[in-house]
Amino acid sequence: MSAKSSERVLVVPAAELDRLGRFQGFHADAERYLSVLLRPENTSFRPRSEVETDPTLKQIIPYVVLRSRGSVFRYTRGGSQGEARLHRLRSLGVGGHVDEADAGGRDGFEAYDFAMRRELAEEVEVRSPGTLRLAGLINDDATPVGEVHLGVVHLYDLDEPDVSPRESGLADAEFVPIAGLAAERDRFETWSRFCIDELLNDG
Repeated sequence: MSAKSSERVLVVPAAELDRLGRFQGFHADAERYLSVLLRPENTSFRPRSEVETDPTLKQIIPYVVLRSRGSVFRYTRGGSQGEARLHRLRSLGVGGHVDEADAGGRDGFEAYDFAMRRELAEEVEVRSPGTLRLAGLINDDATPVGEVHLGVVHLYDLDEPDVSPRESGLADAEFVPIAGLAAERDRFETWSRFCIDELLNDG
């Protein structure tokens, strides 16, 4: 069994999402959902190999979009990226699973926030000052990947577009004009399409 499949990742019951109001696509009111979903009584760490095909649980995934001066960081997912079902698709989001090691005595949003910042630092080198904020949630029950994941979208507004990948799985990484994203929308993974439509459509 690979390290990826044996790791224990943060999950919440999909029933809690139903109780709060399940949605399809992008939802801007992330704080209302996360204030409930990330309560200690609603979170647990399960083997990734068991939850990748279990739609009764939602894996919580930080998804950071880096933006600067009318452009956005874009890359193509390569073989070292953990989710094989997304390989060769373009993406706007940097992030990954919240591992049990990230908890380290933390719980709830504190554990999540630590994991989000760790994933960001592992995947890219950001050499510009900027402001990082919670921007929304993504839920996509229309795809096998989406039905077992819940994306927590953060928007990182940078003073300068000065970012480089640390992992080979982020291929062809560059900043591209936001205004041109619609023309290549179909080449992106579904979560990035939601961001193009709902988060970045104001340029």
